[in-house]
Amino acid sequence: MDTKSLRLFVLAAETLNISAAGKQLGLNPSVSSAWLSKLEKQVGADLFHRTTRKVALSIEGIEFLPYAKEILAQEDAALAALGRSNPNISGTLRFAASSTFSQRFIIPLLPEFLERYPDINVELNLSDTQVKLIEGGYDLALRNYAAEDSSLIGRRLANDKRVLCASPDYLNENGTPETPEELTQHQLLVFLNANPRKLISGDGMQESTFPPDKGKPRVICDDGASMRLAAKAGVGICMSSIWNIYTELNDGTLVRVLPSYQIEDKSAVWLVYPKSNVLTAKVRVFIDFLVEKIGNPPIWEQSSLPN
Repeated sequence: MDTKSLRLFVLAAETLNISAAGKQLGLNPSVSSAWLSKLEKQVGADLFHRTTRKVALSIEGIEFLPYAKEILAQEDAALAALGRSNPNISGTLRFAASSTFSQRFIIPLLPEFLERYPDINVELNLSDTQVKLIEGGYDLALRNYAAEDSSLIGRRLANDKRVLCASPDYLNENGTPETPEELTQHQLLVFLNANPRKLISGDGMQESTFPPDKGKPRVICDDGASMRLAAKAGVGICMSSIWNIYTELNDGTLVRVLPSYQIEDKSAVWLVYPKSNVLTAKVRVFIDFLVEKIGNPPIWEQSSLPN
Protein backbone atom coordinates (compact mmCIF):
# COMPACT_ATOMS: atom_id res chain seq x y z
CA MET A 1 0.00 0.00 0.00
CA ASP A 2 1.41 3.38 -1.05
CA THR A 3 2.14 5.48 2.04
CA LYS A 4 1.95 8.68 -0.03
CA SER A 5 -1.73 7.95 -0.66
CA LEU A 6 -2.18 7.18 3.03
CA ARG A 7 -0.59 10.50 3.96
CA LEU A 8 -2.95 12.28 1.55
CA PHE A 9 -5.91 10.41 3.08
CA VAL A 10 -4.92 11.42 6.64
CA LEU A 11 -4.48 15.07 5.65
CA ALA A 12 -7.80 15.06 3.82
CA ALA A 13 -9.49 13.47 6.84
CA GLU A 14 -8.07 16.19 9.09
CA THR A 15 -8.98 19.10 6.82
CA LEU A 16 -12.06 17.62 5.08
CA ASN A 17 -10.69 19.29 1.98
CA ILE A 18 -9.07 17.00 -0.60
CA SER A 19 -7.67 19.83 -2.72
CA ALA A 20 -6.12 21.57 0.30
CA ALA A 21 -4.65 18.28 1.51
CA GLY A 22 -3.16 17.61 -1.90
CA LYS A 23 -1.73 21.11 -2.04
CA GLN A 24 0.24 20.41 1.16
CA LEU A 25 1.84 17.48 -0.67
CA GLY A 26 2.44 19.42 -3.90
CA LEU A 27 -0.38 17.73 -5.82
CA ASN A 28 -3.00 19.32 -8.05
CA PRO A 29 -6.70 18.52 -7.41
CA SER A 30 -7.05 15.96 -10.20
CA VAL A 31 -4.01 14.00 -9.05
CA SER A 32 -5.23 14.11 -5.42
CA SER A 33 -8.60 12.69 -6.41
CA ALA A 34 -6.93 9.98 -8.50
CA TRP A 35 -4.66 8.96 -5.61
CA LEU A 36 -7.59 8.68 -3.21
CA SER A 37 -9.68 6.74 -5.73
CA LYS A 38 -6.80 4.28 -6.16
CA LEU A 39 -6.52 3.90 -2.36
CA GLU A 40 -10.27 3.27 -2.07
CA LYS A 41 -10.00 0.53 -4.70
CA GLN A 42 -7.13 -1.04 -2.76
CA VAL A 43 -9.05 -1.13 0.54
CA GLY A 44 -12.37 -1.98 -1.15
CA ALA A 45 -14.39 0.84 0.42
CA ASP A 46 -15.36 4.45 -0.09
CA LEU A 47 -13.39 6.41 2.52
CA PHE A 48 -15.16 9.72 1.88
CA HIS A 49 -18.65 10.94 1.05
CA ARG A 50 -18.18 13.59 -1.64
CA THR A 51 -20.68 16.20 -2.81
CA THR A 52 -20.21 19.43 -4.73
CA ARG A 53 -20.38 21.33 -1.44
CA LYS A 54 -18.51 19.26 1.10
CA VAL A 55 -16.44 16.20 1.90
CA ALA A 56 -17.07 13.95 4.91
CA LEU A 57 -15.48 10.76 6.18
CA SER A 58 -17.54 7.63 5.61
CA ILE A 59 -17.99 5.06 8.38
CA GLU A 60 -15.30 2.98 6.70
CA GLY A 61 -13.06 6.06 6.53
CA ILE A 62 -13.50 6.70 10.25
CA GLU A 63 -12.61 3.08 11.03
CA PHE A 64 -9.62 3.11 8.67
CA LEU A 65 -8.14 6.42 9.87
CA PRO A 66 -6.35 5.23 13.08
CA TYR A 67 -4.74 2.36 11.15
CA ALA A 68 -3.54 4.73 8.44
CA LYS A 69 -2.05 7.00 11.09
CA GLU A 70 -0.27 4.06 12.70
CA ILE A 71 1.25 2.94 9.38
CA LEU A 72 2.57 6.47 8.80
CA ALA A 73 3.89 6.63 12.36
CA GLN A 74 5.74 3.37 11.79
CA GLU A 75 7.24 4.75 8.57
CA ASP A 76 8.36 7.95 10.33
CA ALA A 77 9.91 5.93 13.14
CA ALA A 78 11.74 3.68 10.68
CA LEU A 79 13.15 6.68 8.79
CA ALA A 80 14.17 8.28 12.08
CA ALA A 81 16.09 5.12 13.02
CA LEU A 82 18.01 5.47 9.74
CA GLY A 83 18.68 9.14 10.36
CA ARG A 84 16.34 10.21 7.56
CA SER A 85 13.50 11.76 9.56
CA ASN A 86 12.01 15.10 8.60
CA PRO A 87 13.08 17.71 11.17
CA ASN A 88 10.03 19.83 10.27
CA ILE A 89 7.26 18.01 12.14
CA SER A 90 3.94 18.93 10.58
CA GLY A 91 0.22 18.19 10.53
CA THR A 92 -2.95 19.08 12.39
CA LEU A 93 -3.08 18.01 16.03
CA ARG A 94 -6.65 17.43 17.28
CA PHE A 95 -6.66 17.90 21.06
CA ALA A 96 -9.64 17.57 23.42
CA ALA A 97 -9.31 19.01 26.92
CA SER A 98 -11.08 20.55 29.88
CA SER A 99 -11.97 24.15 29.04
CA THR A 100 -11.20 25.20 32.62
CA PHE A 101 -7.73 23.62 32.66
CA SER A 102 -6.99 24.90 29.17
CA GLN A 103 -7.86 28.51 30.02
CA ARG A 104 -5.39 28.45 32.90
CA PHE A 105 -2.55 26.33 31.53
CA ILE A 106 -2.83 25.27 27.87
CA ILE A 107 -3.85 28.42 26.00
CA PRO A 108 -1.11 30.63 27.55
CA LEU A 109 1.48 28.10 26.30
CA LEU A 110 0.21 27.90 22.71
CA PRO A 111 2.30 30.79 21.31
CA GLU A 112 5.54 29.15 22.43
CA PHE A 113 4.52 25.74 21.09
CA LEU A 114 3.45 27.15 17.71
CA GLU A 115 6.69 29.11 17.43
CA ARG A 116 8.72 26.02 18.27
CA TYR A 117 6.81 23.89 15.73
CA PRO A 118 5.69 26.25 12.94
CA ASP A 119 4.38 23.44 10.70
CA ILE A 120 1.95 22.04 13.30
CA ASN A 121 -1.62 23.32 13.40
CA VAL A 122 -3.73 22.75 16.53
CA GLU A 123 -7.46 22.04 16.57
CA LEU A 124 -8.88 22.37 20.10
CA ASN A 125 -12.10 20.91 21.48
CA LEU A 126 -12.45 22.55 24.89
CA SER A 127 -15.23 21.38 27.19
CA ASP A 128 -15.48 20.19 30.78
CA THR A 129 -17.76 17.47 29.40
CA GLN A 130 -15.51 14.71 28.11
CA VAL A 131 -15.68 13.60 24.47
CA LYS A 132 -15.12 10.16 22.96
CA LEU A 133 -11.51 10.14 21.86
CA ILE A 134 -11.38 7.54 19.10
CA GLU A 135 -14.88 8.09 17.74
CA GLY A 136 -14.22 11.82 17.54
CA GLY A 137 -10.95 11.31 15.66
CA TYR A 138 -8.84 13.08 18.31
CA ASP A 139 -5.10 12.55 18.54
CA LEU A 140 -4.86 13.37 22.24
CA ALA A 141 -7.08 14.26 25.19
CA LEU A 142 -6.58 15.63 28.69
CA ARG A 143 -8.59 13.87 31.39
CA ASN A 144 -8.69 13.61 35.16
CA TYR A 145 -8.42 9.83 35.30
CA ALA A 146 -6.25 7.14 33.79
CA ALA A 147 -7.28 5.39 30.59
CA GLU A 148 -9.73 2.64 31.47
CA ASP A 149 -10.44 1.73 27.84
CA SER A 150 -8.04 -0.94 26.56
CA SER A 151 -7.79 0.93 23.24
CA LEU A 152 -6.25 3.97 24.97
CA ILE A 153 -2.95 4.74 26.69
CA GLY A 154 -2.44 7.38 29.38
CA ARG A 155 0.54 9.41 30.58
CA ARG A 156 0.29 11.12 33.96
CA LEU A 157 0.90 14.86 33.71
CA ALA A 158 0.29 16.12 37.27
CA ASN A 159 -1.50 15.51 40.56
CA ASP A 160 -5.12 16.58 40.97
CA LYS A 161 -5.79 17.07 44.68
CA ARG A 162 -9.28 18.35 45.54
CA VAL A 163 -10.56 20.36 48.48
CA LEU A 164 -13.77 21.96 49.72
CA CYS A 165 -13.85 25.75 49.56
CA ALA A 166 -16.06 28.82 49.87
CA SER A 167 -15.71 32.59 49.93
CA PRO A 168 -15.01 34.35 53.26
CA ASP A 169 -18.18 36.44 52.77
CA TYR A 170 -20.34 33.33 52.44
CA LEU A 171 -18.85 31.77 55.57
CA ASN A 172 -19.15 35.01 57.56
CA GLU A 173 -22.83 35.19 56.69
CA ASN A 174 -23.73 31.50 56.98
CA GLY A 175 -21.19 30.12 59.43
CA THR A 176 -18.31 27.71 58.91
CA PRO A 177 -19.14 23.99 59.12
CA GLU A 178 -17.05 22.08 61.65
CA THR A 179 -18.16 18.59 60.61
CA PRO A 180 -19.33 17.00 57.34
CA GLU A 181 -22.81 16.58 58.83
CA GLU A 182 -23.17 20.37 58.99
CA LEU A 183 -22.80 20.60 55.21
CA THR A 184 -26.49 19.72 54.88
CA GLN A 185 -27.27 23.12 56.44
CA HIS A 186 -25.38 25.00 53.72
CA GLN A 187 -25.82 25.93 50.09
CA LEU A 188 -23.78 23.47 48.03
CA LEU A 189 -22.40 24.02 44.54
CA VAL A 190 -21.86 20.66 42.80
CA PHE A 191 -20.42 19.63 39.44
CA LEU A 192 -22.90 18.00 37.04
CA ASN A 193 -22.98 14.18 37.22
CA ALA A 194 -20.10 14.10 39.73
CA ASN A 195 -19.85 10.94 41.80
CA PRO A 196 -19.90 11.44 45.60
CA ARG A 197 -16.39 11.36 47.07
CA LYS A 198 -15.39 10.21 50.54
CA LEU A 199 -14.40 12.75 53.19
CA ILE A 200 -12.02 11.15 55.69
CA SER A 201 -10.95 12.77 58.96
CA GLY A 202 -7.26 13.26 59.73
CA ASP A 203 -7.22 10.34 62.16
CA GLY A 204 -9.06 8.16 59.66
CA MET A 205 -11.80 7.39 62.17
CA GLN A 206 -14.65 9.29 60.50
CA GLU A 207 -15.99 9.04 56.99
CA SER A 208 -18.64 10.99 55.11
CA THR A 209 -19.25 12.04 51.51
CA PHE A 210 -19.45 15.16 49.41
CA PRO A 211 -22.06 15.92 48.40
CA PRO A 212 -23.76 14.53 51.52
CA ASP A 213 -26.28 11.71 51.22
CA LYS A 214 -28.93 13.95 52.77
CA GLY A 215 -29.79 17.30 51.33
CA LYS A 216 -29.95 18.63 47.80
CA PRO A 217 -27.35 20.80 46.02
CA ARG A 218 -28.52 24.38 45.58
CA VAL A 219 -26.61 24.84 42.29
CA ILE A 220 -25.40 22.26 39.75
CA CYS A 221 -22.88 23.34 37.12
CA ASP A 222 -20.96 21.69 34.25
CA ASP A 223 -18.08 24.17 33.97
CA GLY A 224 -15.20 24.37 36.43
CA ALA A 225 -14.32 28.01 35.73
CA SER A 226 -17.93 29.05 36.35
CA MET A 227 -17.97 27.06 39.59
CA ARG A 228 -14.86 28.91 40.75
CA LEU A 229 -16.46 32.28 39.95
CA ALA A 230 -19.72 31.27 41.63
CA ALA A 231 -17.90 30.20 44.79
CA LYS A 232 -15.98 33.51 44.85
CA ALA A 233 -19.29 35.35 44.46
CA GLY A 234 -20.66 33.65 47.58
CA VAL A 235 -23.01 31.08 46.06
CA GLY A 236 -21.96 28.38 48.50
CA ILE A 237 -19.51 25.58 49.30
CA CYS A 238 -18.02 23.55 46.46
CA MET A 239 -15.36 20.93 45.81
CA SER A 240 -12.61 21.97 43.42
CA SER A 241 -9.21 20.87 42.15
CA ILE A 242 -6.28 22.79 43.63
CA TRP A 243 -5.11 23.70 40.11
CA ASN A 244 -8.43 25.47 39.53
CA ILE A 245 -8.38 27.62 42.68
CA TYR A 246 -4.75 27.89 43.84
CA THR A 247 -4.49 31.62 43.05
CA GLU A 248 -7.74 32.29 44.95
CA LEU A 249 -6.52 30.28 47.95
CA ASN A 250 -3.30 32.32 47.93
CA ASP A 251 -5.04 35.70 47.71
CA GLY A 252 -7.78 34.76 50.20
CA THR A 253 -10.80 35.18 47.92
CA LEU A 254 -11.51 31.49 48.58
CA VAL A 255 -10.73 29.55 51.76
CA ARG A 256 -10.74 25.87 52.51
CA VAL A 257 -13.70 24.31 54.29
CA LEU A 258 -13.18 21.29 56.60
CA PRO A 259 -9.39 21.42 56.05
CA SER A 260 -8.80 18.58 58.54
CA TYR A 261 -10.71 16.22 56.21
CA GLN A 262 -9.12 14.68 53.13
CA ILE A 263 -11.05 13.89 49.97
CA GLU A 264 -10.39 10.30 48.94
CA ASP A 265 -9.75 10.65 45.25
CA LYS A 266 -7.48 8.89 42.77
CA SER A 267 -7.84 11.62 40.17
CA ALA A 268 -4.82 13.03 38.35
CA VAL A 269 -4.27 15.05 35.20
CA TRP A 270 -3.66 12.54 32.41
CA LEU A 271 -2.81 12.84 28.72
CA VAL A 272 -4.68 10.05 26.93
CA TYR A 273 -4.17 8.91 23.36
CA PRO A 274 -5.20 5.98 21.12
CA LYS A 275 -3.19 2.83 21.66
CA SER A 276 -0.49 2.43 19.03
CA ASN A 277 2.97 0.93 18.80
CA VAL A 278 4.36 4.29 17.71
CA LEU A 279 3.15 7.80 18.53
CA THR A 280 2.98 10.24 15.66
CA ALA A 281 5.66 12.91 15.89
CA LYS A 282 3.19 15.77 16.32
CA VAL A 283 1.56 14.06 19.32
CA ARG A 284 4.88 13.08 20.87
CA VAL A 285 6.29 16.60 20.77
CA PHE A 286 3.08 18.09 22.19
CA ILE A 287 3.06 15.63 25.09
CA ASP A 288 6.73 16.32 25.80
CA PHE A 289 6.05 20.07 25.63
CA LEU A 290 3.19 19.90 28.15
CA VAL A 291 5.21 17.71 30.51
CA GLU A 292 8.10 20.17 30.25
CA LYS A 293 5.97 23.26 30.86
CA ILE A 294 3.30 22.05 33.29
CA GLY A 295 4.86 19.20 35.25
CA ASN A 296 8.08 18.94 37.27
CA PRO A 297 6.26 20.02 39.55
CA PRO A 298 3.18 21.97 38.36
CA ILE A 299 2.89 25.60 39.37
CA TRP A 300 0.06 24.92 41.83
CA GLU A 301 2.43 22.71 43.86
CA GLN A 302 5.40 25.07 43.80
CA SER A 303 4.29 27.17 46.76
CA SER A 304 2.72 26.31 50.11
CA LEU A 305 -0.99 26.98 50.24
CA PRO A 306 -2.94 28.12 53.32
CA ASN A 307 -4.92 25.47 55.15
